[in-house]
Amino acid sequence: MKFLQHVLMLAVIGASGSAVAETKKDNPFGLVYGDAITQNVAGQVNIYPVSYKLNGLDIAANVYTPPNYDPAKKYPAIVVAHPNGGVKEQVAGLYAQRLAEKGYITITADAAYQGASSGQPRNVDKPAYRIEDIHGMADFITQYAGVDENRLGLLGICGGGGYSLAAAQTDKRFKSIATLSMFNSGRVRRNGYQDSQLDTIQQRLKRASEARAQEVKGKAIPKRTHEMTGGNILYAGDANLTDEQIAALPFDLYRQGYEYYWKTHAHSNATFKYTMSSLLDLMRWDATDHIELINQPLLMIAGSKADSLYMSEDAFAKATGTKDKALFKIPNATHIETYWVPEYVDQAVNKLVPFYGKHL
Repeated sequence: MKFLQHVLMLAVIGASGSAVAETKKDNPFGLVYGDAITQNVAGQVNIYPVSYKLNGLDIAANVYTPPNYDPAKKYPAIVVAHPNGGVKEQVAGLYAQRLAEKGYITITADAAYQGASSGQPRNVDKPAYRIEDIHGMADFITQYAGVDENRLGLLGICGGGGYSLAAAQTDKRFKSIATLSMFNSGRVRRNGYQDSQLDTIQQRLKRASEARAQEVKGKAIPKRTHEMTGGNILYAGDANLTDEQIAALPFDLYRQGYEYYWKTHAHSNATFKYTMSSLLDLMRWDATDHIELINQPLLMIAGSKADSLYMSEDAFAKATGTKDKALFKIPNATHIETYWVPEYVDQAVNKLVPFYGKHL
């Protein structure tokens, strides 16, 4: 159990789970969420795969347009940042599609070095890159036909929520910010989930430093059971667990996250794996650093039964720079269930739409 807990403390988490499969493996757009678009139909929500350059990298994104979209008109737009380890075809796409149904042009993109976006080595997971991804989505969508650049909102999901809080501190193009099941990646990578690994911080920093040295020098490091090598790159966060091992994991987020990513909503581009050297950046970062710089309206949504709720509550309390803020707890929902359970998704959307409607 201690090994499994340690593996998943390092793992990239952020998804939903249930034994009921939502995956549509034959979806022409690769979407793996329930009621996903299967074709573009005139007068309905449409999806457009796009690609753009960001700091020399090719970013793969999907743009959703609302019913009866007319590029000659002006629409509010929303940037949607995906969870850690997730891709645009999963929960980020679900919420992008649902918001497009309500009249918004939305965009969600695979993070640089992840998913279908370019960048080497693969699966780098550094806060500065994820935050730049959000700025980059704003750059692209504000130039998209029909978008009113003065009505731009931001939605960050799980790890994307923590990075959205950071991006919004300085990027005032975002007129309102919302998070769903916010996950403070820096705090968890540093302290462990629910601050359970405070006594191993220095050991894990040493391991990350060794991984950085291996990348630079190609120096071999003995492979541990939860680490994988790819050339000179040391990876963390992957574990091939049995159903029994998954059931024995200590937190709902981990159990349901494995079900979501590996079973019910699996996508070939999604992975828990990330470069071990990323921890050098992650462990010195925190989503709440300088959060008082957010002066825009802020809505945070989380499940009332989520074992990650403490991160949303902590960030909400520290967001003292805005007087227009609200924390909505979806009754009985876990972190994971806010990603796909129709009842909980509906409740989240029913909060997001009037929030953006008021401020965009």
